[in-house]
This record gives sequence, C-alpha cells and structure tokens, in this order.
Amino acid sequence: MKRLALMATLITSGLYSALATAAKDPPRPNVLWITSEDNGPHLGCYDDNYATTPSLDDFAARGMIYRTCWSNAPVCAPARTTIISGMYPTSLGAEHMRSMTRLPDDFKMYPQYLREAGYYCTNRSKEDYNLEKPGEVWDESSGKAHWKNRSDAQPFFAIFNHTISHESKLRTRPHKAVHDAAKVRVPAYHPDTPEVRQDWAQYYDRITEMDALAGKNLQEIAAAGLADDTIVFYYGDHGSGMPRSKRWPYNSGLQVPLIVYIPEKFKHLRPDDYVAGGATDRPVSFVDLAPTLLSVCGIEPPAHMQGHAFAGKFTTRRQDYVYGYRGRMDERYDMVRSVGDGRYVYIRNYMPHKIYGQYIDYMFQTPTTRVWNEMFDAGELNEAQSHFWKTKPGEELYDLKSDPDEVNNLANSLTHQELLQRMRKAQQDLAVKTRDLGFLPEGEIHSRSEGSTPYKMSRDDTKYPLAKIMSVAEQAASLKIEALSDLDAAFADEDSAVRYWAAMGLLMRGETGVSVGRDLLRKSLDDESPYVRIAAAEGLGRYGNKQDIAAALPVLLDLASPTDNGIYASMSALNAIDYLDANAASIARQVAELPKQDPNANRRMKAYIPNLIKKTLADLN
Repeated sequence: MKRLALMATLITSGLYSALATAAKDPPRPNVLWITSEDNGPHLGCYDDNYATTPSLDDFAARGMIYRTCWSNAPVCAPARTTIISGMYPTSLGAEHMRSMTRLPDDFKMYPQYLREAGYYCTNRSKEDYNLEKPGEVWDESSGKAHWKNRSDAQPFFAIFNHTISHESKLRTRPHKAVHDAAKVRVPAYHPDTPEVRQDWAQYYDRITEMDALAGKNLQEIAAAGLADDTIVFYYGDHGSGMPRSKRWPYNSGLQVPLIVYIPEKFKHLRPDDYVAGGATDRPVSFVDLAPTLLSVCGIEPPAHMQGHAFAGKFTTRRQDYVYGYRGRMDERYDMVRSVGDGRYVYIRNYMPHKIYGQYIDYMFQTPTTRVWNEMFDAGELNEAQSHFWKTKPGEELYDLKSDPDEVNNLANSLTHQELLQRMRKAQQDLAVKTRDLGFLPEGEIHSRSEGSTPYKMSRDDTKYPLAKIMSVAEQAASLKIEALSDLDAAFADEDSAVRYWAAMGLLMRGETGVSVGRDLLRKSLDDESPYVRIAAAEGLGRYGNKQDIAAALPVLLDLASPTDNGIYASMSALNAIDYLDANAASIARQVAELPKQDPNANRRMKAYIPNLIKKTLADLN
C-alpha cells in the first residue's frame, strides 16, 4: 500500500509539474497562409489605382506590406519547391519545370517540422512540387482540407490557395469585362493592341475575384474568434500570367505581393521594422518563408535551409539581395540567374544565343503572346517591344526607379560598372555557396546522382567540380572572341560538363565560333556524352557548311528518340533540330515518326515531346 501511495504521489506531482510548465509556456500562434496564383503586386494597397482589391487593402491596413518580395522562380512548380523546402531548387537539382528529384534522407519539408511540434497542417489544395514527398507531409492536402478539422486546442497551420488569377483564367473567352480595357496601363515591352489590353484588363478582373476569396478566408478566421490568435500571410506565387512576367526572372516575373499580419498577442514575434498598416523595404523571398514560418512557431530552422527568417524567435539580420532563377520552362531549355536589391535588377544570361520568347505551347495560347509575335514578324514593333523576340545580351542591369518596365539595359553604362560588378559577384557567390546544379545538363543532374540525391552529389567535388565547370560556362556565355582559346582547351577536359560548355560557347558565337572550332565540333559528334554531341551538332547544323549539316543531322535524329535516350536527351535534341529550321528539312519525315513518350518520365512532362515535334514539323512545312 505504501508503494502504491508513493507511486500515486510521484505521478500526481509529475503531472502537476508538467501542467505548471505548460502553463508557463507562451501560447503558440495559429498560422494562415492565403496564396494566389500568377499575380504580381497589382493591388490597391500597393498603389495600383487600376486595381479593385478592397479585402486585401483592408487587410494591409492592419498588417504590413513587403515592398520587395521575390518568388525566386517566375513559374509555379519551381517556386513552390523553393517554399516547401526552404532551399533554392538550383541546389536540389529541382529548378526545371515539373522535373522530379529527391531531398536527402535527413531533410524534411517544412510541414513535417511543424507536425512534429504538434501543429495540425493542411493544404487546400495545390502541391505541384519538383520534389518527391519524403513520407507524410500534410495532415490533409485536398480540396476539403481545413483548419477546422484539427483537435481541440491544437494549433494549426493552413494554406488556402486561389487559382482564379492563374494564367489560364486571364485568356478564357467569353468573359464579362469589369475593368475598362481603355484605362489599363500597357507596359513598355508590350504593344498597345486591343488583344493586349483585354488580357491585362481581364487579369485585373480575376484579381478582384481572388480578392473576394481571400476576404472570405479572413472573415472565417474572425467569425471563429481566432483573429487575435492567428498570424496571417498573404502572397502571390510569382508575377502575373502575362508573357514576359511569368517564366522570366525580371522583377516583373518575380515580384509578388506579401502582406503579413501579426496580432498584438504575438507582438514579441514581430520583426523590428513591423508597423501595423505600414510597409517595409526589407528584401525577402520565397526561400525565406519556411524558416520564417518555423521561427514564428518557435522552431529553430534546420541548418540546411538556405533562407533567412524575417520574423519570430529566430529572426536573422536583413539580407542585401534577393535572387531569381530560370531553367527549363516546359519544353524549352534556358539558364538565367538574377539578383535584386529593391531598386536594381541584375540578370545573367548563360544561354544568350536563345531568344527570350522561345516558343512554349502553353504560353502561346495567350492572345497577347500571339499578336505580339505576329507584330514582330511583320516589323511593327519599336525597340523596347522587340527585345523579347531577339537573342539576349550576356548581362542586363535595370533601375526600377527610372525604368519600372525593365527595358533600358544599363549593363554597358560606364556610371553603373561598380554596381554591375557588385551584383555580378553576388550572383556568382550564391552559385558557389549553394553549389548551383544548373551548370549541368538536366539529364546529368540525374545520372551523376544515381543512388544518391542531386544535393548530396553536388557536395562531392569529384562528381561535380563546380569551379571549373562554372568558369568555362562564364567564358562561354561572355560571347567574347578572346575566350575562344580557353574554350578550345576545354574540349580536352575529362568532365563532360566542361566539354558541354565548350561546345555551347562555340554555338553561342554562331558562324564565327563554328568556323574557328569546326574540327573540335566535328570530333565532338562522337563524344561519350549525348549533351556534348547535341551542342556540337546544333552548332554545325545551324552555322556549318553542307558537310557539317550532313554530319550533324544523324546525330540529332538518333538522340531525339525518348524511348532510346530518355526524355532529357530527347528534349535537348528536338530543341536543337527545331533551331536548325530549313537545314533540318531532310529529316522531317523521321521526326514525325519518332516515339512521343519516355515511359520512365514523370507523367507531368508527357506533353513536352509531342509539343516539340508538332512545332518542329510546323516550321518545316
């Protein structure tokens, strides 16, 4: 009996102690994220007088606006990958649209850290990551997910994602207009036509519809008596769905609205610059969202996360820059990196031989894209409107204060050289720090990391010698003629990515590069790497003589089959064939007979090979 009494005393005192400790613990906030798709900061509270957004304007009057927030990627899947991981997808091998890679086994997606801490986590309802989910991520992720389904007194984290402003919605016809198209502001890079005005006006109509949905989310929290207990974030998932915004890492494609409300009850979690109803110019981006969320929930962000918490217990110092990236967009390859500081935007084009407006089937469904391209072909555009349909300079620099539409490139301005060098260094430093995997052909990201993960592989310099690969890529993309000797030497390197950039460097220089490096390119048609062979064949096929073209076409045709070579080599080869234009006319029939699918590819990529084949044949007929 004495033993039982003693045990009862210990249990009772233990429970009392636990309850007493819990009573002393500060309350944990609920967190609500309201997100919308394909819209930049085109809201009344961001001083856009054309916008009609009463719900978010009222919300901003209680919360705080972030004037410089970038989505890091200007398109949905890579942007969401940035958020869910708290890492740059360029370091995960996940930058390319709807690719699929894995996190290292010891990394988790941010809801998993929240759930371990007792949070009920819901997502309503889009995921769309370029990463495999490492186990159970959400308590519920569906069209029915809701914070109301949690246990009593359990803190929640909930996302409500609104798709009404998506690119596909701004071009849906018929549409009952609300905003007057005659009053829309047409940016300097777009032609002023009825089609362009209607698309822009309809975009604003959709934002108004989105605003009403966001208002309902806020009203629901208030009606439940949870407004004082809930931290709320509202943000868009990247810039507008209009062409030259979505898919492009300019400020127009990366800047999103971000409004954060932290109630008085949790004022100790507010950042130093928090002013209710105010705004901050602190640069933040999507890579910072996961660390910030964990921080406001009292969880120390794991060391592998590359973002910086801008609120909560683990707030870090203000960062100087935000960063953007562009890889493969649907069926078209490119490599662009950008840096912003709130006023200036720096852009590094690693594939300047590709035009901005490469033909992407989905993008060309928007009326603005089609009429814009038709007017360029007809010679009806001014200089600013023509840029999108031309090849790119190696570097770009824009002053958003004097040039908000980013059409006046200051990269060659003598008075801006110090700034250019500083922002260039910031871009290069991030690439080195994060071990940017974009310097590898997409297929090699996967082949080099077989049995591991791209992130782990990239940390092994024997598997990914970034310094020398990046050095040759910089030389290749510089377009400088004096770099040719270094590129010639790189053809003998043991690493295939070095040889790839050497071949790309000659391709980028057009007739001059092919003329000088013809023998090296011809030899590279037998390289063990399919991507070196493709780059060499494209150069010879576009800019070589008849013998060069005859040698290049069989190489490209052989690599274009997705069943024989996989989707990445197939897409690369088909892109090259398409750029050959009339020089590929003799293989049109064989292209038409190619298989349309790689049975091992992610199902989300199933349209890419058919799109490339269709476009190539249309150009040849």
